[in-house]
Amino acid sequence: MSLGPYATFIAASYLVVLVVVVLLIAWIAIDYRSQRRRLNELETEGVTRRSGRQTTEL
Repeated sequence: MSLGPYATFIAASYLVVLVVVVLLIAWIAIDYRSQRRRLNELETEGVTRRSGRQTTEL
C-alpha cells in the first residue's frame, strides 16, 4: 500500500495523536491517584463526605 507523497505527514500525524492520547491517559491516572490520596488524608483527619451520608442523617 502506497501512501504517496503524503506518507510522512500521515505517519507524523498518527504519531502525534498517539503521544497526546498516551499523555492524557497518564495525566488522568496520576490525577486519580492524587485525588484518592487526598481523600484518604481527609478521611484520616476526620473529614467526612456528604455523599457518604444516608438520607435519614440529613
